[in-house]
Formats: sequence, structure tokens, C-alpha cells
Amino acid sequence: MSLIRIRSSAGPYEVICARGVLTTAARRVAALGKVTSVFILTSPRVWESLGRDLRKAFPKVPRDNWLVFDDAESRKDLPTVEGLCRALVEAGADRHSVIVAVGGGVVGDVAGFVAASLLRGVRLVQVPTTVVAQVDSAIGGKTGVNLPEGKNLVGAFYPPKLVLADPATLRTLPHREFRSGLYEVIKYGVIADPQLFSLLEEHMLTCLRRDPAILGRVIERCARIKARVVVADERESGLRQILNFGHTLGHTFEAATGYKKYLHGEAVGLGMISATLIAMFTRRLPLLDAFRIIRLTLSVGPLEEPPAIPRPLLKRLLRGDKKSLGGHVRWVLPRKIGKVKWGEEVSQSVVAEALQELPAMVRGGVEELTAARGGKK
Repeated sequence: MSLIRIRSSAGPYEVICARGVLTTAARRVAALGKVTSVFILTSPRVWESLGRDLRKAFPKVPRDNWLVFDDAESRKDLPTVEGLCRALVEAGADRHSVIVAVGGGVVGDVAGFVAASLLRGVRLVQVPTTVVAQVDSAIGGKTGVNLPEGKNLVGAFYPPKLVLADPATLRTLPHREFRSGLYEVIKYGVIADPQLFSLLEEHMLTCLRRDPAILGRVIERCARIKARVVVADERESGLRQILNFGHTLGHTFEAATGYKKYLHGEAVGLGMISATLIAMFTRRLPLLDAFRIIRLTLSVGPLEEPPAIPRPLLKRLLRGDKKSLGGHVRWVLPRKIGKVKWGEEVSQSVVAEALQELPAMVRGGVEELTAARGGKK
């Protein structure tokens, strides 16, 4: 069992990464202190695949306290938050209740914002059941929902009281969703851990086969990086921005397609390739490192080509990015594998050049990159 302790402004909490930890969930929630009621917030897909395990894990939670809501990215919005808050009030939630979010990133973000808002804050436990949630979104206390103007623009920093990451829950994850989470895993290698990056280069096929040993190592390593970053910068005023590598254009691709075409990780994968191209075009990143980043990203599996985004819409969506200051986008760009810089300014012409090259990268991979740069690696 891997136990990671995180300090936050709301008090310390633990992230426990271990196969079978879900079976101990009820006991660990009860140990949080006075608990008048427990409410499980999850999605239809999670309930269908893990419902039996969840009922065993929480045998004393009454039927009325299981709230199932649509976890489509397009439903990650304020009406969903309002509906859940009203259902919780009707079911008798009070300030000593505990909300347990069981699911992927959307479930965690929505349930987290609900917990932060209901009665001005009730306790939250995260039980992530996807790769992206276990390595990233369930840790660190960022919660929120989307607006038509952009992703995660309404939310709160609200740390959980406990995170239970059980790799065994990944066994039922659809292959596309599993692959989607691996893009976020690659992100951690690029931003902070060249050894993890090399491990993924060597064992990506093993990861895709969901080998328990390699998955356990990868998930724990990513969780420890995330914990280290959020402890150093809880409110995203500096270092924590490195976690947004690939997300600036990733969020743009999601918003431009109505949050219906891409899974979040897929959009981030496209965004990482785009940011790598931008870094290479502006001579911030050596070609060999760009080659390796793009090759590893594409090794996860095929990505759909990005949409053609008209320049006025692209400009509007980028200005709506959370990292924008005074209407200017601040980019997270790689300098070498294992190191990125945040707060970088990039001209619109360079962004346009990267977007123009991106479809060819997705179609032709690193061969296209090598050809475009005169055959040099």
C-alpha cells in the first residue's frame, strides 16, 4: 500500500493507492469523525460496472443516498450542480454529512464543487475510478464546471478529506477511456520526471495491457508528483501551472467541439503535441526531445485530427483560458524532457503554425516531424 500525505489550507489528508482499498472505504470514511450520513455520487457507467463492488464497500448507505448523474463532459455544468444540491437537501444532507465521489474526472469535479457549495461546505472523499482521476484530478482540491465560454471557469479550491485510489477499479474501464488517461501520465514524465518518461517509452505496450505491476508503479509515481506540486502551490499561483501542460489548446479543442468529440485526455494529448511544436518552433525545445514527446504521445493509440477552428473563435477561447492574464495567454512549454516553464508568451502566428502542422503530426507521426525539419533528429 502506498500512502501519500498532503498538507492543505483546509488541513492534511491522505491519498491511499492500493489494490483492494475500495473494500475498506466505509471504515475509512467513518474514521473521519462525526458522520451523520454518507452520500455516494457516481455516474450510470460507473454504477453499471462497479455497482456490486460499491454496495459491498458501503453496505449501510441507504438507497436514497446513492445519487447517479450523467458524467458526460457536456453535462459538467451549473444546472447539474444545482440538481445535485437540491437532491442532497431533499435527502436530508447536513453539515456533518460526507459526500463520496466515485468515478472519473467529471464526477470528481462536479461532486467536489457540490461539496464545496452545499451548506458552505461538507466533507468530501474522492474515490477515483479512471486513470486520469487516480493520477491527477482527484488530488489537489481543484473542483469546477464548464461554461460555454470555456472549461472549468466556475469552481473552487476544495481539498478532500481522503482519496482512495484502487487500481483494481480500472479493470472495467472501456479501452478508449483507459487510453485517454495515459496522456495525463505522459504529461507527468514531460513536466517533472524523465525516468518516468523513459519507463513509459519502454513499457507503453505493457501499460496498455493494464499490467497490474506496471500500472501500480506508474499511478503511484504520478500521484506523488501531483502531491509534491500541490503542496508547494495549492492555489495555482506559480509552480502548479506546470500541471496544465497540454491543457491550453486541449481545453480549446474540447470547447470548440461542444465537449462532445474528445475525451479530456485525448484533447490533452493533442494539446501536448501542439505545445511541443510551439516550443520547438520557438527554439525552446531541442528537436530530439520534441521527437520523443510526440512519438510517446502517439504510441498511446490513434487520435482524431483536431477541428479547424476559425481564428476569431480560437482567439476568444484562448482568452477564456484560466491562465490568461490581461487577455494574454500564458503557455506551459517544455524545455527538455522532465522540465517545463510556465507563464510563457507566444505570438498568434506561432500558435497558428503549430495548429497548421498538427493534423500532419497526428496522421504521419514523428516521420512527418522529421521530414518537416530536413530529416534531422
